[in-house]
Amino acid sequence: MITQLHPSDALLLVDVQNDFLESGSLAVPDAGAILPLLNKYLVLFSDKSLQIVASRDWHPAGHCSFVENGGQWPSHCVADTAGAAFSQSLSLPASCHIVSKATTADHEAYSGFDGTALTSYLQQQGIKRLFIGGLATDYCVLQTVLDALKNGFAVVLLVDAIRAVDVQRGDGAQAIAKMTENGAQTAKFTDIEPS
Repeated sequence: MITQLHPSDALLLVDVQNDFLESGSLAVPDAGAILPLLNKYLVLFSDKSLQIVASRDWHPAGHCSFVENGGQWPSHCVADTAGAAFSQSLSLPASCHIVSKATTADHEAYSGFDGTALTSYLQQQGIKRLFIGGLATDYCVLQTVLDALKNGFAVVLLVDAIRAVDVQRGDGAQAIAKMTENGAQTAKFTDIEPS
């Protein structure tokens, strides 16, 4: 399948932050492998002057998702720390719209739409379809895709530019199945027609 890009398309990168990459406090297996591909997508969308959005966990130090506060994850992506920064290997353009989520101590947010103004921002920009990649397939990518679909956006899941935590073996594959069952299309870089 060849997917042509249109002015109403946007690229949404989910949580490509240092703490989710190798040596991070909550490293996703093989996460670094998606960086070169994400950069190819960034060039493709930038060259066509299409919208680029990046979501990020931006937690307070005492966030409810952390183990020490009764959550299931080690402390990660604390606001304004090196771990919360986007990977320096990611070539985000200056025009990238950044969405910070889970910014209050008592609320967890896997989706880039949860508790943010992302829906209204995309609507204001005339966006109808989102191309989504990033981390992690079975958590933040999954919930972001499902919310995008619920909010009326078409979704193309960039299956070559996502990686799963796989707490239980197969979680990532199950997440992809759930996203497609709910209406997401899947594509790889070679499926997208740049002109």
